Amino acid sequence: MIYTGYLDFWFTDLPIVQRIEKFFELGITRYDVWCWRMAPMEEIYTECQRLGARINSTFDEAMGSLADPGDNELTLRSWAESLEMATKFGIDHLFIFSNQIDIVDGAEWTRRLSANFTEAEQYANLLDQTEKIMKLVEQTNVEVWVEGLNEYHIQGGVLVHDHELAADWIGRIDHPQFRLAFDCYHQQRGSGNLIQGLEDYWGLYPTVHVGDCPTRQEPGTGEINFVNIKRKLDDLGFDGFIGMEFQPSDNEATAFERVKQIFGD
Repeated sequence: MIYTGYLDFWFTDLPIVQRIEKFFELGITRYDVWCWRMAPMEEIYTECQRLGARINSTFDEAMGSLADPGDNELTLRSWAESLEMATKFGIDHLFIFSNQIDIVDGAEWTRRLSANFTEAEQYANLLDQTEKIMKLVEQTNVEVWVEGLNEYHIQGGVLVHDHELAADWIGRIDHPQFRLAFDCYHQQRGSGNLIQGLEDYWGLYPTVHVGDCPTRQEPGTGEINFVNIKRKLDDLGFDGFIGMEFQPSDNEATAFERVKQIFGD
């Protein structure tokens, strides 16, 4: 398994570029970045090159809503720009979401749709737009990761808000570069059934995110039984990415040791 570290969640007392060396000192050499348009991607890439590390994933915070036909021009344009950026910086994975999520007064809110579309109309548009986006993606080496976003802390409703619908999305698109990111925190917040989900979606996910619930800190700080999660992953033969998308409860080195105690070196 390969550990990936989230630059936006760890070593937050330092500027984001300086966090890379701190991760590297812990032995973590793949890094995930939120909101690439707001991040100093050129500087992050240069620092990764210096250390022999790489950017693992990112997403476009201004990609628009695939669920909104009024955003169709925006979503295609933003994905073309994201793919150009990912190719330039050697990024392997880009996240995709059903809706545009904005930060309003420090909280995450789903942007209002341009008209009163039914959920069926939203999903049909999402599938149609995704097929067009994947025509762009398949001209690159980028893999697109789908994630269901929970509606507990994201306000205003999210069309693809759990891994059940995310898996359906993947199945309908049926493209080798379109995969699931199994996020334990989001799944637990939204619907639970983590062990069942790992079984049901086996073969769809190359990455598992291990933030605990409810505080989104490292495994062992909340209600998720990550020992059983690891046992199930071993039974299934999982050997992919472990995404550490959480805020350490104490210090980063201790949090990483707790992860390794469960998931191994």
